[in-house]
Amino acid sequence: MLTYTYYGHACFLLSDGEYKVLFDPFLSGNPQAAINPYDVKTDYILITHAHDDHIGDAPEIAANTGAEIIAIPEILSLCASRVNRAIKGSGMNIGGTLQLPFGQVRMVPAIHSAGVAGGIACGFVVSMFGKNIYYAGDTALFSDMKLIGEYDPIDYAILPIGDNYTMGPADAGRAVKLLGAKNLIPLHYNTWKVIEQNPMQLKYFVTGAKIHIVKPGGALDLV
Repeated sequence: MLTYTYYGHACFLLSDGEYKVLFDPFLSGNPQAAINPYDVKTDYILITHAHDDHIGDAPEIAANTGAEIIAIPEILSLCASRVNRAIKGSGMNIGGTLQLPFGQVRMVPAIHSAGVAGGIACGFVVSMFGKNIYYAGDTALFSDMKLIGEYDPIDYAILPIGDNYTMGPADAGRAVKLLGAKNLIPLHYNTWKVIEQNPMQLKYFVTGAKIHIVKPGGALDLV
């Protein structure tokens, strides 16, 4: 069974019962955080970009747990400099695919600023336990989402809906259609007033996919 556990804002964990994969671990200073960064157990950490609300506690968690960080090379360098020590890391860039013990990770585009000089924002398609999970990171809507869904049939799309810095609910609905996703999990909303949203409004914009609203601290089995 593949399980999604939401830690708040844009941080979540995928676990297949053997391997744990953590995404964008902004926990310290996160008013939604459902776990202390020192209590996180993970084998891999995937980072979409270097804004504080995404890179978060990644360097410290990697140093404490021995987890391997997967990100663009500029982010790996930033993480190592923050803890002033070598950390395990695999550098990737847009279009690359990495084979890992739990499955594979493909790095895909995102339309967003990077948060680190020379860097670029990204999303990920993670193939794990027979499911394809698309995590968009922070992004605007873009038409090449259709290509992402054609290349890897998307079982679950994990999309930001906060607007202002990313897509809002209406564009998330269009993204689901472009992707051909079977399920939608929204995140990156209600952490601060500027990204306040009512996720129930998604039902007016999303067609052809099931919407799963998971509260911080909650979990969902991805079936």
